[in-house]
Amino acid sequence: MEFSHKPVLLNECMEGLAVREDGVYLDGTLGGGGHSSEILRRLTTGRLIGIDRDGEAIAAASVRLRALQTDGQPRFDALRGNFHDAKELLRGIGVEKIDGALLDLGVSSHQLDEGARGFSYHADAPLDMRMDTSQPLTAAAIVNEWSESDIARVLRDWGEENWAAQIARVICDRRKAAPILTTGQLVDVIDAAIPKKLREKDGSHPARRSFQALRIAVNDELAPLEQALRDIASLLNPGGRLCVIAFHSLEDRVVKNTFRSLCNPCTCPPSFPVCVCGKRATAKPVTKKPITASEAELAGNPRARSATLRIIEAIGSWNQ
Repeated sequence: MEFSHKPVLLNECMEGLAVREDGVYLDGTLGGGGHSSEILRRLTTGRLIGIDRDGEAIAAASVRLRALQTDGQPRFDALRGNFHDAKELLRGIGVEKIDGALLDLGVSSHQLDEGARGFSYHADAPLDMRMDTSQPLTAAAIVNEWSESDIARVLRDWGEENWAAQIARVICDRRKAAPILTTGQLVDVIDAAIPKKLREKDGSHPARRSFQALRIAVNDELAPLEQALRDIASLLNPGGRLCVIAFHSLEDRVVKNTFRSLCNPCTCPPSFPVCVCGKRATAKPVTKKPITASEAELAGNPRARSATLRIIEAIGSWNQ
């Protein structure tokens, strides 16, 4: 399958990044290169670095983006890795500072659409869910090898699933007879665990929260996120911007709280008349409230319905 991705909040991201033609920019979640294509089109003497864990994304986006460089000047570098390690990855190619960064968190459209990757509950496929297929941990390993309490914790903490304990119990009962190895088998287990009359009233698929939880656990998406945001923010030149798109409340909460801390790091009690902790803001908010998709975008791309965009701008040297 061709690696394609319809970028979410594209115009809002480009406006938020305020791309300079000679700037250095990071797309920490390269995917199909949709956002990166628009950044690259705005560069003349600037540079774009894309990072992704998925080898298929790196290969496809590299072809797409290098085709835009009609003058023969190399302005795009693709790095396979995790944006959590952006500082080290950029340092490895001699980049110490950047003028803007974009993160489009979560799973890409291609990964959802390619059933064989095991991200989707709509297609029966091996229970995989790895963004980086070279890593050892899969969703099947969690479902078949982890304890009932650990599975319940994952479903509760990463999926905010009200039926986490019941689903974990049924998973452990079913796997005694035979391993749960496909997405279809897992959907059947979840379907059996949640009483039909008590399912989500919003009409969402009963497996949605569990699949989200397992994907987050397999790819370790949330635990390193705060530090990754701080690391990338520390790379920004003054005036450089960090744009982050989140797709569920857990991600957005980390982004919101981290941005708030960067913009207002003071730890003094509210009763103090002046700050004595010495911590100074290294960023200012560009968006007071998260930006969401317009009705026009939702009509053409329903997957944008849960997307929220937050933006901050670096205001000085990093001192945290």
